Amino acid sequence: MFFFMVSFNLIMPELNNFITLLGGESHKGYIIALFTLAAGIARPFSGKLADTIGRKRVMFVGLVVSILANFAYPFVSAIWMFLLLRFFHGFSTGFHPTGATAMVSDILPHNKRGEGMGIFGTAMSLGLGLGQFFGSPVASLIGLNGLFITAAIVGVISSLLLLRVEETLPNKLKFKRKMLWIKRNEIFDPLVTPVAITMFLSAYCSGLILVLTPDLSGYLGIQNKGLFFIFYVTSTIIIRTFMGKLSDQIGRRLTLFYGMIVMLGSIVLLAMASNMILFILAATTFGVATGISSPTLFAWTADLSNPDNKGRGTGTMFIALEMGIMSGALSTLVLYKNTIESLQTALYIGAIMCILAVGYLQYIRARY
Repeated sequence: MFFFMVSFNLIMPELNNFITLLGGESHKGYIIALFTLAAGIARPFSGKLADTIGRKRVMFVGLVVSILANFAYPFVSAIWMFLLLRFFHGFSTGFHPTGATAMVSDILPHNKRGEGMGIFGTAMSLGLGLGQFFGSPVASLIGLNGLFITAAIVGVISSLLLLRVEETLPNKLKFKRKMLWIKRNEIFDPLVTPVAITMFLSAYCSGLILVLTPDLSGYLGIQNKGLFFIFYVTSTIIIRTFMGKLSDQIGRRLTLFYGMIVMLGSIVLLAMASNMILFILAATTFGVATGISSPTLFAWTADLSNPDNKGRGTGTMFIALEMGIMSGALSTLVLYKNTIESLQTALYIGAIMCILAVGYLQYIRARY
């Protein structure tokens, strides 16, 4: 999972620049939106297949798509080609993390899910942060095409490591085309509705972060467009190390309540950032927030999912994740006018989403 996350995050800091070079500056919001739309479409299929043909095979599908997409970027010469490739690339995250998360859910005992998901999430966050941090330096050193090829090679490394991972689904079935026929009740698992709502609201902020922080870095005179993510990852790893067991001890809902309050503070701080110090402080605080909330959401999903359909429950959680990120990214097409003032406005809308999440969690804590 670490190498998979590095693979697709390496290119992220430079995609705004890449589409600008193609003449598509006004289409920046689609970079994340199309990616996440494809991932969301893939989730019902990957969830069902993870419960039938196996977790490992589903992970391989995601890796193959990611590797092919990264090798294809150097051949893009038009905006429509770039956006189409971003959509195709999104299927990679629609498959690989679904299978991986279901596999981890199989392994972990109930009383250690929060701790275990914290370790799993640390690998994901470390891959995200290091990928984002090294994206711009690699591009400066060997060019954009070299960056894309490097990302593809990292994906190949992940595939080789996956060969040594043991399948955890007992009695896996042979693939049949009819398995791709998705029934309505296989798209969304109502058992994980509270997770889905909370995930959507928090992921909206992540969508904003992915689109806006590279440009905010530029406004503040920060050359490395991935700087936000290295501080984000450092703090999220530290907080998971010390608080990985928190939700196992005080409960998922209360832990998420605290996590969303911290996220609210980080988004407001980012909107107010006028120098590098505040920018780094906001990144660090956002890392603390996700370090608290992300493993808790994963563990809560495992708690609520039907043991016989963990892939479906996991897929539902990831659909909410993709829809939230996509909504946050698409909102920038309306709210962000390539000025720092409009960027701040978009972030304050994200703060409202955090307030809604805090209110919802307080509601279900009082009700249940």
